[in-house]
Amino acid sequence: MTPKSQLDGFLDAYTPEIRKHAQAILKAMRTLVPGARWLVYDNYNALVIAFSATERVSDIVLSVALYPRWVSMFFMHGTSLPDPTEMLTGSGKGIRHVVVDDLALLSRRPFRALLRAALERAEPPIDPHAKHAIVIKSISKKQRPRRPSGPTRTAAPRPRAGGRRGSTPSASR
Repeated sequence: MTPKSQLDGFLDAYTPEIRKHAQAILKAMRTLVPGARWLVYDNYNALVIAFSATERVSDIVLSVALYPRWVSMFFMHGTSLPDPTEMLTGSGKGIRHVVVDDLALLSRRPFRALLRAALERAEPPIDPHAKHAIVIKSISKKQRPRRPSGPTRTAAPRPRAGGRRGSTPSASR
């Protein structure tokens, strides 16, 4: 099985809405972060696709995380990024995130500025001319359900981008 087919299988565990949304985000990221290695972690709480110049965890710049009801983008050094619109949320020492509930977010100026700043500060830098690669880093034996329990709602309550510092998505949502 190829890493691409494995990733597709991980995505298939989600509802069609979340899977389609995540696939669109990943397609956009392939264009926005050319040359990045995709490091895939099918973790206990979420499926995470990290973007890095190498296969080392310490070199990850940002990641996309799929939860049963939403998809978030995490910036590994988010606390040091310029964020005048307060798009990023979270309260950790370094990581910040934004819920990608609308694909248009990826083309908005504040998001592009955050992404550009993150990529400019990446060490080592991601070579845009490098060959794209998907690397399956880990698969947790035990995982939370990938689909929401109870009735599926397309507009589930979740953290929203902009101005709500300190809120982080919890796996119990």
